[in-house]
Amino acid sequence: MPLLREKGIDLYLKREDTIHPYISGNKYRKLKYNLREAKKLGKHTLLTFGGAYSNHIAATAYAGHEQGLKTIGVIRGEELEGKWHDNPTLNLAHEHGMQFHFVSRSDYRLKNEAAFLERLTDTFGDVYLLPEGGTNDLAVKGCSEILTEEDATFDYICSAAGTGGTVAGLINAAQSHQTVLGFPVLKGDFLIEEIRTFVHNDRWKLVTEYHFGGYAKVDRPLIDFINLFKSKTGIPLDPIYTGKMLFGIFDLVKKGVFPPETQILAIHTGGLQGIKGMNHILKKKNLPLLDV
Repeated sequence: MPLLREKGIDLYLKREDTIHPYISGNKYRKLKYNLREAKKLGKHTLLTFGGAYSNHIAATAYAGHEQGLKTIGVIRGEELEGKWHDNPTLNLAHEHGMQFHFVSRSDYRLKNEAAFLERLTDTFGDVYLLPEGGTNDLAVKGCSEILTEEDATFDYICSAAGTGGTVAGLINAAQSHQTVLGFPVLKGDFLIEEIRTFVHNDRWKLVTEYHFGGYAKVDRPLIDFINLFKSKTGIPLDPIYTGKMLFGIFDLVKKGVFPPETQILAIHTGGLQGIKGMNHILKKKNLPLLDV
């Protein structure tokens, strides 16, 4: 693209979104070792957490379907219980066998509390618990496999960040000369401490200026950027994660943050199933739709 040529920057996109049609990108990586552990422990049901348009919910449902495991999704927002059929993500998860348990937003905030988890296991039995976004030690281990020996030529490794597991895996796998940049999609800097629990070096930084107002928030410039990128490259970007990261990278390039001849590897973490849901929201707001 002209801006990259003008600034002398090489930008490559690693297409993790093409790994699997339903369990794509970082969700495939995060689930890989967790699925093995569930089977090793003799568990027959996965229970996890997510919002109405969660990539993790959709991926877990299909992974369970594929592996012969039952799945239960604890979904944020009890108001969705009577109208989840209108939600493309939840419909997809249901089609692949997921059972839903809708809870209020206040109860959902207790998702990491022992008493709340105990109530869930009392209700649903001997389940394998997966945290929101799938991030735990096994997920970080899986995400560390995103980088290969061929990626050692890059100066920067970039990824969007939700719960921090993908960025943590990349940090652990990066070479000593590489810096990992995480682009959080949530407001605030709380992810710093979350990531530090999983990593063993300080060659990383969070770039917190490109959340566009918070999780699942978008605006006209972001939509226009994603559609322009698709028209120029043929590569679709999701509006929650990879779209925001690439918007941020191009903005940093424009501002001259990267010196000439810098080589950047950006990770496409998938999440394309969320485009349908976002277009549903954009249509209500009379905003342009994302190209599918």
